[in-house]
Amino acid sequence: MKLSVSLTNFSWPGDSSELRQQLISLANRLDESAVDTLWVADHLVQADPASSFEEPMLEAYTTLGFLANATTRIRLGTMVTAATHRAPALLIKAVTTLDVLSGGRAWLGIGAGYNQEEARAMGLDLPPLGERYDRMVELIRLATQVWAGDQTPFNGLYVQAERPICQPRPLGRPRLPLLIGGSGERRTLRLVAEHADACNLFDIPDAGHTLRRKLDALARHYAHVGRPCGEVETTANAVLQRNESPAQLLERCHALSTLGIQHAVFLTRGRPWNQADLDTIQTTADKLASEHRRG
Repeated sequence: MKLSVSLTNFSWPGDSSELRQQLISLANRLDESAVDTLWVADHLVQADPASSFEEPMLEAYTTLGFLANATTRIRLGTMVTAATHRAPALLIKAVTTLDVLSGGRAWLGIGAGYNQEEARAMGLDLPPLGERYDRMVELIRLATQVWAGDQTPFNGLYVQAERPICQPRPLGRPRLPLLIGGSGERRTLRLVAEHADACNLFDIPDAGHTLRRKLDALARHYAHVGRPCGEVETTANAVLQRNESPAQLLERCHALSTLGIQHAVFLTRGRPWNQADLDTIQTTADKLASEHRRG
């Protein structure tokens, strides 16, 4: 079981000038632990349902580049980028640049997008759902092509590129690990089975019933496309509770592992990460790593 942290809230005490040091401190702490990945939410406004729309939010790829410079080991990615918010070539270039400059530590985390309120407020492109899925598939196809060094013309329904070039290419060849976020059983999980290296679900507090159903649906898609289940890493987002102890968190991780989740991603709700939270995460991640080493 891997354990990761998702950074969704930047509302630490103090003014904006202190954000830089808060991020450095958090990144350094996690980089020295067994935490696998530091994920960053990709929104232009605060999307945490337990926070205010007007609370601080940093642009994701600028933040990840900053975090890459502050760390040496931990992997980095968005949880997740809406496939329509950036031009596909620009998104591919951004995440490839992150991979090269971080020494091969980047993920491409994408989803179809969902936040209509954010899109209306900020003038973001959020077309109908079917089109968003189609655009996400084209983005994946284009990324796969350019990461392979193939510069032949790309002619999609929404993207036409006469000579798609990606230099430098990612260090994580033949391509960056691709995580698709979302739990739609008919189309999203089908796209996971067809294209992804990892899926991302959400741990709903219902004794695991929803996660079991999603993983069963994913297994059916694997069978349909002829792909072994073990090729896709199963990740799940979960909320770290206030004052949750390392023992309690470790028990939750073991429960997720029993369900078939291989990678637990914890976030805070309505508040930024604090030192007590990080103590719990670090202790738990280190224990999980020790269990893994013992086999």
